[in-house]
Amino acid sequence: MRILFLGDVMGRAGRNAVRDRLAGLRERLRVDFAIVNAENATSGVGLNTEHAKTLLDAGADVITLGDHAFDQKDMLTHIEREPRIIRPLNFSKAAPGKGARVFDAPGGRKVLVAQVLGQVFMKRPFDDPFSAVDAVLRAHPMGGLVQASLIEIHCEATSEKMAMGHFCDGRASAVVGTHTHVPTADMMILPGGTAYQTDAGMCGDYNSVIGMDKEEPLRRFITGMSKGRFQPALGEATLSGALIETDDRTGKAKSIRIVKDGGMLDAGEDG
Repeated sequence: MRILFLGDVMGRAGRNAVRDRLAGLRERLRVDFAIVNAENATSGVGLNTEHAKTLLDAGADVITLGDHAFDQKDMLTHIEREPRIIRPLNFSKAAPGKGARVFDAPGGRKVLVAQVLGQVFMKRPFDDPFSAVDAVLRAHPMGGLVQASLIEIHCEATSEKMAMGHFCDGRASAVVGTHTHVPTADMMILPGGTAYQTDAGMCGDYNSVIGMDKEEPLRRFITGMSKGRFQPALGEATLSGALIETDDRTGKAKSIRIVKDGGMLDAGEDG
């Protein structure tokens, strides 16, 4: 199975790029299943109902969220109506929605998608991500109930992401990190057969400060003072992520490669 994972969609530039280019990217890369992180898709903070529909209509099979999951208040109810959107597993048990689901893929195949928030350097404490992921993977063994499984870890610390990769090695098809908006060059297959990348980057304008218009972040770094709110940058976006190929029989990864489409990071190729 060929699984496309796209990093954090950042504001209007990222949304429009997914809307306009995801279908073509799916065809060109022969994608069977596409996962898109969209926790920054609406004004850079959260995801609203309208923008969720835009991304799903564009070809996302699953949308994941993150620490800004419910910053747009209509998502509190919409996530209960739309099973193709998942929030972090280790949110409060009272939070609406689910942190893991099994989805249908072409040919009668099943894909487990789960997301978890890290704890290191995050602004508020979340439940232990490792025990949350462990329970899900025990219930969905590769080569059994599902043909592939992807764990997304949304957090700041590269060490915590790497630890999650090794924790899941041999039990998940892939572990991909998000949240820092910068793609890392460490795509690899771990010893047990799990594909890994520390951060998939973002779908947004890279002529920016992690997707935000440069002026206000620069002012705060240089002067220590703010003048206004951060605003998402509006230049041409790069669709940034990873393409993972898995073995349907074992669920293990056969390959992982970087995806960069359009904008400042486009090197003229998809991997």
